Amino acid sequence: MASIILFHSNRGLRPAVHAAADRMRAAGHTVHVPDLYGGRVVDDAEEGQAIREEIGNEELLRRAVAAAAPHVGDGLVYAGFSLGAALAQNVALADEKARGLLLMHGTSDIADDARTEMPVQLHVADPDSYEPVDWQNAWYLRMRRAGADVEVFRYPGAGHLFTDPGLPDYDEESAERMWPVALAFLAELG
Repeated sequence: MASIILFHSNRGLRPAVHAAADRMRAAGHTVHVPDLYGGRVVDDAEEGQAIREEIGNEELLRRAVAAAAPHVGDGLVYAGFSLGAALAQNVALADEKARGLLLMHGTSDIADDARTEMPVQLHVADPDSYEPVDWQNAWYLRMRRAGADVEVFRYPGAGHLFTDPGLPDYDEESAERMWPVALAFLAELG
């Protein structure tokens, strides 16, 4: 099975992230769940953004790289929620041994000279104010140009963090549709 590193959103290492890791473990995967916020957890997106800005994007990326470093030789699958998805994408694209990338609720920009052949799966609300369709389309084209094998799954009517039952964005139907697809993707990588 796969060895996975799972990064949390800008709201910190919430119970939903642990629950997601437990789902993956129940499917036979090894899952590493680093706390990039040093124990801080919030319910509000603005509070989460304030923590993100306080820490800074460069420091968050440094923390993500440091968390992944002990496991890189395992051929990691990188995964994340929203901000964590962006971090997962950035770290995965720098890891020549990355086995795959599972993005939930977010993406990141990609350099024009990026090269990868890894499989990538994106699960995102439709519409999503944090991931507008124009952005998603440009992201998809850049990832394909980089060589990635990309699948995108959109969930109409769902909120941004639709997999977190502790947040107003939660959409049970969309979350329950997403998990079997995501777990099948991870099984293929394992």
